[in-house]
This record gives sequence, C-alpha cells and structure tokens, in this order.
Amino acid sequence: MKLVVQRVKSASVTIDNKLYSSIKNGFMVLFGVEKGDTIDKAEWLAQKLVNLRVFEDENKKMNNSILEVGGEILVVSQFTLAGNCKKGTRPSFDSAEEPKKAEEIYNEFCSILSRSIAVKTGVFGAMMDVALVNDGPVTFILEK
Repeated sequence: MKLVVQRVKSASVTIDNKLYSSIKNGFMVLFGVEKGDTIDKAEWLAQKLVNLRVFEDENKKMNNSILEVGGEILVVSQFTLAGNCKKGTRPSFDSAEEPKKAEEIYNEFCSILSRSIAVKTGVFGAMMDVALVNDGPVTFILEK
C-alpha cells in the first residue's frame, strides 16, 4: 500500500466538469493498493497519517498533526501508484490489486480515517480532475 501525502491549503476533485469534493487546510492523499495489501495495513497507515507531525507550530517547526490543526483529508484512489517503471518505457501494473479488493481496502481506509477526522473522497475507478495548492511544498510517501 502506498500513499502520496501532500500538505495542502486546498484540494478538490472534479468529475465530468462538476465539483465532487473539496477541502481547505489539510492533506491531499493519493492512495494505491498492491497485491497482498490488507485492512491491517490500511489501519496502520491511517493511524500514521493522522498522527504525522508535519504542520507548523507557533515556532514554525513541523510539530503538529492534522488532528491538532483541525485539518481535513481528501483521499483519491490511484492504482498507478502500483506502477513499475524500472524496465522499459511502459509501466507495468502487475503488482496492482484487483479492483474489487482494492476498492474494499480504499473504502475501509477512508472509514478508519473518518472516525477521527473529516474525510472527503473521489470516486473509486473514475476519471477525475484533481487540483491542489501544495502548502510548502510538503510531500511525503508513506508505505506499509
């Protein structure tokens, strides 16, 4: 399981030229599921994410979690995170989980997060226009 986490001032998902969801201050998370990933991994990553201290404190140090700053999270499924570009010029997606199981894990990850923080999502498997204003820029890759 792989997450690309960006600290944002704002982020949104538009589908078919209609705004689907948006957040202000918080995290924009691109979420990829690989074969062998489990709900337990999703639980671990969700806890890691909400406790990640990457928001500035009063001394301008990254010392606060998203919970402490009252942020929101926008989670967008992105199977291309499982892409392997090591060989040739066309990515291989052999390690990507099959869609039904990946969607189950994605939904559970969002559900786990929503127990402690406001969560917005994209639509699993949809073509989406994703926009964001990266704050910093601050970007991390979390894997389990």
